[in-house]
Amino acid sequence: MLPVGPPGLMRSAGTRIALIFAITFIAAAVAFTAVLWWGTAGALDRQTDATVRADGLALSERGREGGISAVVDAISDRLAVDVENHAIYMLRAPDGRVLAGNLEAWPSVVDAPGAWSTATVMREGASAEARLHDIDLPGGHRLLVGRDIDEKLRLRQLLSEGLVWSLGAAVAFGVLGASAMRGLIARRLRPTFATAMAIAGGDLSHRVPISRHGDEFDRLARTMNTMLERIDRLMTGVRGVSDAIAHDLRTPIARARAQLEDALATAPDEAALRQGVEQGIADLDAISRVFQALLRIAEAEAGARRRAFAPLDLAPLLADAADIYGATAEADGQVLETRIPARIDIVGDRDLLFQAVANLLDNAVKFAPEDGHVLLSARALSDGGAEITVTDDGPGIDLADRVRAGERFFRADAARSSPGSGLGLSLVQAVAHLHGGRLTLTDALVVPGRRGLRAVLSIAPA
Repeated sequence: MLPVGPPGLMRSAGTRIALIFAITFIAAAVAFTAVLWWGTAGALDRQTDATVRADGLALSERGREGGISAVVDAISDRLAVDVENHAIYMLRAPDGRVLAGNLEAWPSVVDAPGAWSTATVMREGASAEARLHDIDLPGGHRLLVGRDIDEKLRLRQLLSEGLVWSLGAAVAFGVLGASAMRGLIARRLRPTFATAMAIAGGDLSHRVPISRHGDEFDRLARTMNTMLERIDRLMTGVRGVSDAIAHDLRTPIARARAQLEDALATAPDEAALRQGVEQGIADLDAISRVFQALLRIAEAEAGARRRAFAPLDLAPLLADAADIYGATAEADGQVLETRIPARIDIVGDRDLLFQAVANLLDNAVKFAPEDGHVLLSARALSDGGAEITVTDDGPGIDLADRVRAGERFFRADAARSSPGSGLGLSLVQAVAHLHGGRLTLTDALVVPGRRGLRAVLSIAPA
């Protein structure tokens, strides 16, 4: 037997959803950290490079306008006003002599004109990390322009540590949030698992409890409860049908067998034997019709006939049924009147609808008095559905019996003396449910002193 409990950890949908949440949350935190880094530490680096580049271009322009002496004077002026002591300059002659600047030696990493580099430099007897740019000046002179970045490196280190701790906290919150989400999903689904296990154990009375949240889990619970109620009704119907078949069909089968045995044992001649056999065959045919009716009811209740649904005009179908039972009514001295519109367009199963209307007309003609009146009417509804009404002026059905009129093999006391199996209204009700409608039975009150019966078969729009 397949397990109905919650799945394992790695096969749990709750775990997968929680992992997706955690991964998404952590990815968002990483993206946020990257953007913050680019916007702070990256901005500091870009600002330093822009300052060095602008300073270098200005000194290069001074050299083109006033020569190397102008560059020397400009470097001296800049170092004089550098209060923060961040500026780094070095002007070197083609023969290697230092003409101006605040560096003790040319950095070994700077080996190509136009190159950018980050190196440790010595100035005023102390080492410092610097961002450097090598500029080639006319006459073979080389100018090194830079900025001390020790403070920015310390700031970037603090920022990096803060971002790492923030990212770690985001990961921890993501894991905790994913765990909480998985626990919430598991807790909300636990009653569903328990109900499924009870149903699998054969107890169809269990239902999934519904909370006040009205969320997807509650909608799932309502759907499952509706399904379980339908299964319970079907199982109850199956048990009822089994009991009814065992009770109601045992008598006709026993009668047919007794008639055949009696004809075989006591028939004086071939004609009497033939009559007994024919009567037994007729009884068996009636039993076969009962089983066929049960099969049609089962198909309608299970929805197996919905594949036969198609657009149809209901008016000709009702006219055909009225023609068939009109002759029967006329033979019994009754009047079958019709009030059918010229066209009623619906979507449904033609054969089942014809059988349902035929059953309603058969009951009306059967129970109406000899001078009775039967009315078949129909109307199209504004929403695309339809209503079929069969009214007679017969004895009607008591209110207590009307509640059970749709049960299989149920026959009111007044109808037990008439032929029938008690399946006619059961089929009509099943056809109504298949078409999204219902069967309604009410008093007709057509003739004073007679209750009459009005049967309304409603068909919902497709």
